[in-house]
Amino acid sequence: MLDVLDAVPDPIPADIASAEKLMPSKEALEKIHRPGEEQDWRQARDTLRFHEAFVLQCALVQRRIQAASYTSVARSAGPGTEGFLGSLPFALTSDQQSVLAEIQQDMAKPHPMNRLVQGEVGSGKTVVAVASMVTVSESGGQSALLAPTEVLAWQHFRSIVATLGPELAASMNPVLLTGSLRAAETKKALLAAASGQAKIVVGTHALLSERVTFADLGLVVIDEQHRFGVDQREALRQKGTHPHVLVLTATPIPRTVAMTVFGDLDVSTIRVVPSGRQPISTHVVALGDHPNWYPRVWQRLAEELAKGRQGFVVVPSISPSVPEDDDAVDSTVEASEEARVLASVAETLPLLRGLPELSHAKIEAVHGKLPSDEKDAVMQAFSAGGIDVVVATTVIEVGIDVPNASVMVILDADRFGVSQLHQLRGRVGRGEHAGVCLLVTACEPDTPARARVEAVAATSDGFELATIDLELRSEGDVLGDRQSGRRSGLTLVRVTKDGELIDQARRYATEVVEADPWLAGHPYLAADIARRLDEASADYLAKN
Repeated sequence: MLDVLDAVPDPIPADIASAEKLMPSKEALEKIHRPGEEQDWRQARDTLRFHEAFVLQCALVQRRIQAASYTSVARSAGPGTEGFLGSLPFALTSDQQSVLAEIQQDMAKPHPMNRLVQGEVGSGKTVVAVASMVTVSESGGQSALLAPTEVLAWQHFRSIVATLGPELAASMNPVLLTGSLRAAETKKALLAAASGQAKIVVGTHALLSERVTFADLGLVVIDEQHRFGVDQREALRQKGTHPHVLVLTATPIPRTVAMTVFGDLDVSTIRVVPSGRQPISTHVVALGDHPNWYPRVWQRLAEELAKGRQGFVVVPSISPSVPEDDDAVDSTVEASEEARVLASVAETLPLLRGLPELSHAKIEAVHGKLPSDEKDAVMQAFSAGGIDVVVATTVIEVGIDVPNASVMVILDADRFGVSQLHQLRGRVGRGEHAGVCLLVTACEPDTPARARVEAVAATSDGFELATIDLELRSEGDVLGDRQSGRRSGLTLVRVTKDGELIDQARRYATEVVEADPWLAGHPYLAADIARRLDEASADYLAKN
């Protein structure tokens, strides 16, 4: 095949290829397969890795520049935003202030903002989003917040109303739109959105319905972007004329991943947690070493309940044969662990109800296969204090806020990803009581699965854990919707190891594309982008 290979055009501009000491494309392809000596193979590999990183970064910079070419309504912060911030009963952290300043600077421009705000659970992303909504309302614009579940939508709605305060809430008229609303309530919410009377509309997938229209949609806020497909996110954005977009995530993202997966978004980070947030102590309950510790787990849960508090028990499956979803069970578990029967809702719920120490507790279950109304009813009752313990799968991973919940037990903790465990434990310690998280595992010492669990117990730094998680689980498909496992849209570049290469490629790509956005002077580069990014991947980047 190599013997009959035609000339291979070089997508890399000559000055960059010279500065980086890259081989011509055809030579690199030949020597990666037929190296004369080891140095040939290494230089060929480095050349092709640079090609891959540079072409992807050029595609992302193109998307960013093209998005900036659209015209959007500038939304400037004025007295209303100042008044709202002054009315808060607490001071924003330094990180919150700087992130809000970045958002306000973006929205004041006549081009749509596309910004991702990442921050630990409890870091205060919501108040930054609400301040941004107030800013948009000052020019008569509306904001829509898309939440992945009805429980979270209700929670956001209540939080927004409380954060605004009675006077501002009355003038901005936030409304809730979910699938379970009665017909009369839905009609009222739809009218308020369409007329512009409601300056804030909070909802679930119901917001995506063709029936939902806005008078002037100025800001789209998406909570936990990874819970929505790109088509769903795009459907909401299309309800306005190039509205500003703010994405919130409590899943920390390593910098190199942000540069590749979210390279066409500006990224802001809130690291500082507001004062008063209670610590969470995390302990590994290693049943392989100490099988007699298992009863103590439930005694510890009972002790928290005796103090008037509540707790979660998290399991990886609904029944022994039904996992919660494809991502609930870690895809990197060792083959020796595959045969072990996982803890499940079906078995754990009756077990707990039968324990003498929990005989007075009201214990219910929630998982992804429950009808939405039943699931929401359980979580609302738990939030209201009517349920003491919820046995759950990963459906409680994101956003559930129960300030009285102080303890979480995670069974078969080794079957979850590192970042997933960190997200789960963030559900406790959200009120005045310190949190306790018990990671129960039967894994043997010195195994990768045990190392994952111990890593979570060793630090509460979500950004450090996100890097560890990425190294264990790989980066997913950079150019598509796949979220985890060892599949990747990159062939030679690894975001876990090639941060310096990605940085350098990004700098070169920015120089080239900003000088020539449509790459008219670089036809081979434009052709390589089109070849490497098939239609589906290009569409994904455009919508993301």
